[in-house]
Amino acid sequence: MGDIKKVVLAYSGGLDTSIIIPWLKENYDNCEVIAVSGDVGQGTELDGLEEKAIKTGASKLYVEDLNKEFIEDYVFPTIKADAVYESKYLLGTSFARPIIAKRIVEIALKEGADAICHGCTGKGNDQVRFELAIKAFAPDMKIIAPWREWSLKSRDEEIDYAEAHNIPLKITRETNYSKDKNIWHISHEGLDLEDPANEPMYNKEGFLELGVSPEQAPDKPTYVTISFDKGIPVAVDGEKLGAVEIVKKLNQLGGENGIGIVDLVENRLVGMKSRGVYETPGGTILYHAHNKLEEITLDRDTYHFKQEVGLRFAELVYFGQWYTPLRKALSAFVDSTQETVTGDVKLKLYKGNIIDAGVTSPYSLYDPDIATFDEDEVYNQKDSAGFINLFGLPIKVQAKKNLIKE
Repeated sequence: MGDIKKVVLAYSGGLDTSIIIPWLKENYDNCEVIAVSGDVGQGTELDGLEEKAIKTGASKLYVEDLNKEFIEDYVFPTIKADAVYESKYLLGTSFARPIIAKRIVEIALKEGADAICHGCTGKGNDQVRFELAIKAFAPDMKIIAPWREWSLKSRDEEIDYAEAHNIPLKITRETNYSKDKNIWHISHEGLDLEDPANEPMYNKEGFLELGVSPEQAPDKPTYVTISFDKGIPVAVDGEKLGAVEIVKKLNQLGGENGIGIVDLVENRLVGMKSRGVYETPGGTILYHAHNKLEEITLDRDTYHFKQEVGLRFAELVYFGQWYTPLRKALSAFVDSTQETVTGDVKLKLYKGNIIDAGVTSPYSLYDPDIATFDEDEVYNQKDSAGFINLFGLPIKVQAKKNLIKE
């Protein structure tokens, strides 16, 4: 361990990374530790981080504002792909890790660091996401993962270590959920949630952070209209907003109406099933609105094939494979499908539900003259007979063969 003189640490100030600074100095010959926090919308979680990092042994702390780049270059491309992991998870932690890791590598190279350290556990997905991103930009950089080295076996033992080293924590043993928060979402894992038989305590004070439960939402619905330009949201209720502002605005509206709360037992990349509760109010609205607009602006074959692409895209993001040729290639395909995904989507938000309330686009493929049940002059219903005969020909031939066999 004597070769490690300077380490750059992915630092959140949470339980894991709070104790890692003194642990590194104790176990790596009092090496210099430079802490880096990627600001992707953690809000007040970043308050007081510099003082805490320095007091616990770091030589300095970088706090990097990544919010705009995060939403524009990672979140929006994923929305355009309609990428959802296992039908429910909107990838809030997954696509935040690559951008944070990329910036950490840039600082590590600038600082001449010997290693990069992260606080991800050996059971989680984040270790893969961080390390694949590090390999993409610094393939020869040494990576230190304390959870794969130290003798601590649980979060309780981590708290014991913190108390022994006089490290202040914002949690207690009773509120010791494992959480990840950014501008897009917040996740909750651990404690009572580890048993899928337990109903999450949505109405318990302090559990939900981005909104309220559907039961606590207003009895009156809220209407919202989202405008898209080539698949990218650009306005809310007619007001042009930047990417970060749009997400914040929809988080507020969605949170107030109990939107975007998901209880999911997911299949982790490392092989186990894990139960978590996710709050993604604004993101849930954006996904719904974008898909609604695609219903009228994409042709059938593109729309169906794009659903297949979305599944693979979601896996790549979840698995930490953002910086891969396949992800880039899929994004290129998705971008080509978004040329006509422009228009307005009106939604009604009510007690956890998103109800469609109208969609318009100058590129709409919906033709009321063709779709009408009334008399029309553009669709000859007799044409369908020949189509059905040809479309059903393989079935007819197979049926006749079956009759002969019988």
